[in-house]
Amino acid sequence: SEDVLSKDAGECAICLEELQQGDTIARLPCLCIYHKGQVFLGMHIQFQKVAFSGCIDEWFEVNRSCPEHPSD
Repeated sequence: SEDVLSKDAGECAICLEELQQGDTIARLPCLCIYHKGQVFLGMHIQFQKVAFSGCIDEWFEVNRSCPEHPSD
């Protein structure tokens, strides 16, 4: 399910960025949480690129299980 994080929750196991209060997250049936939708991952000043990722969205394009519980 999609949710908004109510408090900081450590590190996203996919992108390794912090899960921060207010982030849009996906909460899987195993209760693991990951970034959902557009997440700002940084900007490379020299090349003027901005990186965004939807962590769990991209993961589920090629996988059908939780990154931390692949056998579930």
